[in-house]
Amino acid sequence: MSIVCRSQAEIDKLRRANQLVARVLAELRAMVAVGVTTQDIDEVAEARVREAGAKPAFKGYHGYPATVCTSVNEQVVHGIPSASRSLETGDIVSIDMGAVLDGYYGDCAVTVPVGPISAEAAELLRVTEESLFRGIETVKPGARVSDIGAAVQQHVEAAGFSVVREFVGHGIGTALHEEPQIANYGPAGRGPRLSEGMVFAIEPMVNAGTADVKVLSDKWTAVTRDGRLSAHFEHTVVVTSQGCEILTLLAGDAARAKQLLGAAVRSA
Repeated sequence: MSIVCRSQAEIDKLRRANQLVARVLAELRAMVAVGVTTQDIDEVAEARVREAGAKPAFKGYHGYPATVCTSVNEQVVHGIPSASRSLETGDIVSIDMGAVLDGYYGDCAVTVPVGPISAEAAELLRVTEESLFRGIETVKPGARVSDIGAAVQQHVEAAGFSVVREFVGHGIGTALHEEPQIANYGPAGRGPRLSEGMVFAIEPMVNAGTADVKVLSDKWTAVTRDGRLSAHFEHTVVVTSQGCEILTLLAGDAARAKQLLGAAVRSA
């Protein structure tokens, strides 16, 4: 397994790509409302990415037809935006997007409530986002790749939810998916050691019910087998001498990130 350690110049380019993704995702998150279609979200995402001189990372990737993945309720990941899917009160929608700017990739995801949501849905969103930050907390030179997933799994299962096995986080840089794969489960202390300059997209996918998923006939949309809710949060991080920097963290979100981490974190 070959994991690239990026130079400072490369990290600067990755930071710009990931900050673009974070800014667009913040706008998309603010769009979420009753009556908005998932295609509406996709169209704004593509417009903003292209206005910035970047390209959508997902569109055309292995034939994927859109700029973002919009996964609603029981949809886990890779939901295809549609003009016929209008958001309704009580829904939760995961928005996952990537962009490539000057040859370097950014990737980030968030799950957003549509109006008032059930107590279970709110708890699922809270725990999933917290689990992402538990994973991020482990990232530092000398740690092992599997430490990330072990921290995610422990937090998720302690809350009575389950971690999806079929989809994982990944290295990212001059390609959308690079080594290593980062599972969201398993024992700590295994896999390659982390080194300064490594860049990862960490993305727990958490189900309210069982971990079992299936892919629909469109060959993309993954859903929970039991039909219960699923949530997805993702940040891209770079290993630093002091721990890590969250490249997809906007400056205005740093205070909240500190609360989630329980420790200081530097915004890009």
